[in-house]
Amino acid sequence: MINTQEATKQQQYHFPAGFWWGSSASATQTEGAANEDGKGKNIWDHWYEVEPNRFFDGVGPENTSQFYYKYKEDIQLMKEIGHNSFRMSISWSRMFPNGAGNVNEKAIAFYSNVIDELIAAGIEPFVNLYHFDMPMELQKIGGWVNRDVVEAYVVYAETCFKLFGDRVKKWFTHNEPIVPVEGGYLYDFHYPNEVDFQKAVQVGYHTLLSSAKAIKAYKEQGQDGKIGIILNLTPSYPRSQHPADVKASVIADAFFNRSFLDPSVKGEFPAELVAILKEEGYMPVMEDGDLAVIKENTVDLLGINYYQPRRVKAKEHMPNPEAPFMPERYFDNYVMPGRKMNPHRGWEIYEKGIYDILVNVKENYGNIECFISENGMGVEGEERFRDENGIIQDDYRIAFIQEHLKWVHKVIQEGSNVKGYHLWTFMDNWSWSNAYKNRYGFVSVNLSKDGERTVKKSGQWFKAVSENNGF
Repeated sequence: MINTQEATKQQQYHFPAGFWWGSSASATQTEGAANEDGKGKNIWDHWYEVEPNRFFDGVGPENTSQFYYKYKEDIQLMKEIGHNSFRMSISWSRMFPNGAGNVNEKAIAFYSNVIDELIAAGIEPFVNLYHFDMPMELQKIGGWVNRDVVEAYVVYAETCFKLFGDRVKKWFTHNEPIVPVEGGYLYDFHYPNEVDFQKAVQVGYHTLLSSAKAIKAYKEQGQDGKIGIILNLTPSYPRSQHPADVKASVIADAFFNRSFLDPSVKGEFPAELVAILKEEGYMPVMEDGDLAVIKENTVDLLGINYYQPRRVKAKEHMPNPEAPFMPERYFDNYVMPGRKMNPHRGWEIYEKGIYDILVNVKENYGNIECFISENGMGVEGEERFRDENGIIQDDYRIAFIQEHLKWVHKVIQEGSNVKGYHLWTFMDNWSWSNAYKNRYGFVSVNLSKDGERTVKKSGQWFKAVSENNGF
C-alpha cells in the first residue's frame, strides 16, 4: 500500500520534456587554487588579505571546495544525482590575470576540460562570465565605475565565446548584477566597501552596458547559442493596498528588480527610476550611442534567482538630511507578522514568490524563455543531521525545493515559458563573507578531510525527481 501511494505521489507534479534539472555554482566560491597556475588576484583575494576579520571564522577564498582539482569527481557526482545541466562561471582573473592583456593558457585548458567533462557526462554547461569577481588590477582603476573596464570585459567575453562557444550554447553575461552595486557601493558587504550612491548608479549603468556590448559581440561572431543574464528577482510586496504602501513597493521594485530587468529584456530603463535619479541629481555619465546599444542587444534567455521576498511600506519618518542618499529614502522595510523564516540565514521563506515572479515575466516581459537559476536554503551546523551512515538527512531542504517546485509547476500549467530549475548549489561552498557558515549543497564537503564529498538525502531525492521528471 505504501509503495502505491509513493508511486502516485511521484506522478503528482510532472514537468515538460527536456526540463533543465541541475544546480549552479561560481568560480570564486568553488575552485580554490586562488593563487595558482597563473591566476591573478580578484577583489575577494585582496579583501581577505587586508581584512580577514570580515570573513566568517577567518576562512578565505583559497579554502574553497577545490573544484579546480576535483572537477572530474564532482561532475561524476552531478551525473549520479540526476543533473542534465549545470551552471558554472568562468573566473575573469584566472583567464586574464591582470583583467586585460595576455590570456592564461592554463585557464583555457582548465575550462575547456571542465566543459568537455560535463558534455561527456550528458550535462549541458551553462556558462556565466561575471559572478562578483572583479580582477584586482581593474578594481585599482575603479572597477565598474571606470568605463575602460567595460571594454576590458567585452574583450574577456569575446575571448570566451571564441574559445568555448563551439561547445557552450547557453551563455550569461552577469549573475545578480544588482548585488555588487548594493554590496560594494551602498551597504558595505562587498569590496570596495564604499557608500556612494553616485558610484552605485555608475556601476549599475556600466554593468548593463557591458552586458549589452557582450551580447552584441556574441551575435557579431555568428555564434548559434543563446545569451542572457541572471537576475535575483525579489518581489516587492506592499504592507497593504494603501496607495502610499503600494507606491513604496513600486519604487523598491524599480530600484532592485526593474533596474536590470527592464533594460536587459526590453532595452529600456524604468521611468520611475529615471525620474528619481534626475530629481535627486544622480544620473550616470553616458556616451552617445550607449542607449541604442542597450536597446538593440537584449537577452535571449533570462536566469531567475529567487530566495526571499522584499516587504515594504511607506516611510514612517522623514529621512535624515545628513545621511548618505539610499534607495530607502523612498520606502521602509516591513517585517510581516507570522512570516515563515529560515532562522539560519535570517531570510523569509515565501514559496509563492517564485510563482509571482514568473507570472510577472510572462505578463509584462513577453513571456521570455527563462529558468530558475538559483533557489536554495542555507543551514548552519548541518553536521548534526548526519546519520550513522554518514548521510546528512536534510529533509528541510527537500521540503523547501518541493514547495517551490509546486509553484513552478502551477505557472507552467498557466503558460509560463520557464524551462528549468537549478538549485544553489551543487556542493557546499564558500559563501563570500559568510565562508562556510551556511551549507547549501546537494553534496556535503568535509573541509577537515581534504574536502571529502558525501551526497546528502536531498541529492538522492533530486536524482529521483530528475529521472521521473517530477515528483
